[in-house]
Amino acid sequence: MTHAITRDPETMHGVPVFRGTRVPVQTLFEYLEGGDTLEDFLLGFPTVQRVQAMEALEEARKLLLARAS
Repeated sequence: MTHAITRDPETMHGVPVFRGTRVPVQTLFEYLEGGDTLEDFLLGFPTVQRVQAMEALEEARKLLLARAS
């Protein structure tokens, strides 16, 4: 997990969430896949900080690049 993301079996049944919130990280990707912007997501989930969302996206990018190698 990153500084922005945490997983705890007692929070949202262990689903990865943005640290300090109950917002699943998957929700960010669902917004983006649906054509919404990062701004839309942040407006809809004000407890998630921009830096947390950006860190989650960067981690996903690194994972994708590692798989492609």
